[in-house]
Amino acid sequence: MPSYRAPVEDVLFLLNDVLGFHNRDNLPGFSDASPDVVEAVLSEGAKLAGNVLAPLNRVGDAEGCTRNADGSVTTPKGFKAGYDAFAEGGWMGLSVPEEFGGQGLPLTLSTAIQEFSSGANLALSMYPGLTQGAVAALLVHASEEQKAIYLPKMVAGTWTGTMNLTEPHCGTDLGLLKTKAVPNGDGSYSLTGTKIFISAGEHDLSENIVHLVIARIEGAPAGTKGISLFVVPKFLVNADGSVGERNAVSCGSIEHKMGIHGNSTCVMNYDGAKGWLVGEANRGLNAMFVMMNEARLAVGVQGLGQSEVAYQNAVAYAKDRLQGRALTGAKEPAKSADPIIVHPDVRRTLMTIRAFNESARALMLWTALQSDIAHRSPDAKERQAADDLLGLMTPVVKGVFTDRGFANAVEAQQMFGGHGYIEEWGMSQFVRDARIAMIYEGANGVQAMDLIGRKLPKDGGRAMMGFLGEVQTFIKDNAEDEALKGFAAPLQAGLNDLQAATMWLMQNAMAKPDNAGAGATDYMHLLGLVAMGYMWGRIAKAANAKKASGEGDLAAMEAKLVTGRFYMERMLPETALRLARIKTGSDATMALAADAF
Repeated sequence: MPSYRAPVEDVLFLLNDVLGFHNRDNLPGFSDASPDVVEAVLSEGAKLAGNVLAPLNRVGDAEGCTRNADGSVTTPKGFKAGYDAFAEGGWMGLSVPEEFGGQGLPLTLSTAIQEFSSGANLALSMYPGLTQGAVAALLVHASEEQKAIYLPKMVAGTWTGTMNLTEPHCGTDLGLLKTKAVPNGDGSYSLTGTKIFISAGEHDLSENIVHLVIARIEGAPAGTKGISLFVVPKFLVNADGSVGERNAVSCGSIEHKMGIHGNSTCVMNYDGAKGWLVGEANRGLNAMFVMMNEARLAVGVQGLGQSEVAYQNAVAYAKDRLQGRALTGAKEPAKSADPIIVHPDVRRTLMTIRAFNESARALMLWTALQSDIAHRSPDAKERQAADDLLGLMTPVVKGVFTDRGFANAVEAQQMFGGHGYIEEWGMSQFVRDARIAMIYEGANGVQAMDLIGRKLPKDGGRAMMGFLGEVQTFIKDNAEDEALKGFAAPLQAGLNDLQAATMWLMQNAMAKPDNAGAGATDYMHLLGLVAMGYMWGRIAKAANAKKASGEGDLAAMEAKLVTGRFYMERMLPETALRLARIKTGSDATMALAADAF
């Protein structure tokens, strides 16, 4: 039976010693997040993840969701109780303003909790996760009346939320959507159309489901310029806020899919369903992008969560499984064989996953901190710099974390040999669940193109120049630190490769856009490698400081330094390979005619 333990100690180290979380007490919400409060929140979140959500993970995978004859959906056994525990604990509103029933704490803190819940039970965590994304969109774009109607119930978890974008004929290209909205004459609209792949579209966990739906108002311009966003509840809401009659929205079927079986992925039919415009007409994508950007960061966290839980179980197996002898001689001669963790290739695999997990967690929290600064700082210049970094890193967190999260789950499964292919060990589920994160909320190739085509040139490349400058400053400030010699020089080499790749694209992609398209994924991963290398530099600096002071778990600090050294020696040099690929351009990639494939 697989297990999961939330990495509370690592998160506390990152917040307290690496990222300077508590130096932000001047920002709203941070003063309430004292060290004691943060530790209590993380500890309680870990208990929820380990004791409540994780035991339901295999149940959800085995049972899946059932669509009943009346169109309702029954979730797996125990999911309702698990969801209720999440909602009743106040986790839904951890970083939502207090006026709507939230606790107003930093997003950085709720991001850590997202990792815990995603690692424990990805399918179940998606129900509250989608609600949190819908809440984020309504907070920014809904009218005061809409906020009053929907947000308190959604923050309490009494109602849940979804986002409805994809249609059978259009996914990424939302300009092709056909769902139409007709004004009813009373301020509401009648929506008709079909949406597919709608996660948590119908279920039995909450008394109402608030769908955020993009549609085209009759007579609206073609393409993305004519898209509007609507709030369409499953049950209409009475004047007193209670649930009223059923709306004309229903689940046509549940998709039979590779993983996340415990989450109901629905075909949703809107047959003249009553909805209300959110924000301005024909400006729906602006509102939906708030939710999509929140979701993209959350999906990146899902990739990390699956990588972490797969790693934990692979390590436990590698310490227990006896097979062969160490190349340097028997390590446990009293036993018939040594545990496989003595073998260098097993160590290489586990160290690769571990080095990714720890630096990705740091980058995840650092990115979430940029979001907090961008939304809470009173300093306009600081807000802009943070928003630049947030925009730049969003496709990296989504694309790199989920690519590597899936690859790491596969590598962790490999540690089990044939047992990894057998369902009872649970590794197959981690692989299958991790795979979707590379696809939804914008497939990773789309994330790479977003980075190259939008984020990189935005504002004259201001965000990338800011990031390059920050990393270069760190290297310069620590170049003479003997304890960081094994970190500063490799980071400089990786940064040089990133700068060279950026310059090459600037010189070769404008005249020939296919060069950008052919190198986009390599560039996204190159940036991710350097960003995580930068995190390792900061982690190593903090670990050395802890060792010098004699505070805390010194063995844990030494383990971090060794893991960081492994990243710098064995993983960061991949930047040179990525650069070489980018500089080959697109000629060979685009040379074959379509009918030659």
